[in-house]
Amino acid sequence: MSQRVRITILVENTARKRNLLAEHGFSAWIETDANCVLFDTGQANALLHNVGALKVDMADVDAIVLSHGHYDHTGCLRFALNSAPQAMLYLHPQAVRAKYAGQPGEAREIGLASITESEIRRQPQRLVWTTEPTQVVPGVFVTGEIPRKTELEDTGGDFYLYPDCREPDPIIDDQAIYVDTQDGLVVILGCAHAGVINTLNRICEVTGRPIHAVIGGTHLVNASPERIAWTIEELRSRNIKLLAPGHCTGPTATAALWTAFPKQISDCSVGTTWTFPLRNVYA
Repeated sequence: MSQRVRITILVENTARKRNLLAEHGFSAWIETDANCVLFDTGQANALLHNVGALKVDMADVDAIVLSHGHYDHTGCLRFALNSAPQAMLYLHPQAVRAKYAGQPGEAREIGLASITESEIRRQPQRLVWTTEPTQVVPGVFVTGEIPRKTELEDTGGDFYLYPDCREPDPIIDDQAIYVDTQDGLVVILGCAHAGVINTLNRICEVTGRPIHAVIGGTHLVNASPERIAWTIEELRSRNIKLLAPGHCTGPTATAALWTAFPKQISDCSVGTTWTFPLRNVYA
């Protein structure tokens, strides 16, 4: 019998089911028959509440993966690390550095929340720095750094490396997860600051496998109509069977995606779950 992978949204901007909390942030639970992976940890307290409501046991986590170092994806990282002391932490080296957003004179710090760089580095035995594609558990991979090659895709906002807001932050720590299923690759995005299409191109380049599903934040919230239309055509050309845009996709892009893909689209609110068969090679 084939192993299965079950993906559940733990934190997202919307919650449509009873006794679940929403917040501006993202976290996903990825569970195979043999392993559990936590992808991002949300912004504040929603994860703490939702893991109980959804009966998720944090003690089962084998690996914690960060999509990037922004506060809305790292807010419960200390809780996650303490709850699963055996779990390895997968992150890009730049995820722990300070990050800023805004305009000169009005910069706000948007980096790691609830935990400091020094606290993370104090546990070197459990750190895996991911700059290249890396297997996290059998069948589940993190992309590492994603090359920026498309013309229309940018980071999606006014992000900077320093509080003077003079040097843009390319957010090179942005990475995604992909799961190798019998149906094709299931891609889970934290924010896709590298660009949705750049991300999918990188994954296909590395694996040679088709994309079956794309789930999570696409950071099209500030995208131009031209970029949204182009993204839709690129997604359509891949014949993707499931799209579940959430978090930082934004209302305009979300509406456009729901209109363009009425048969493939899915909700991405807290508690939404999908199950896929893993490829037999991971049995």
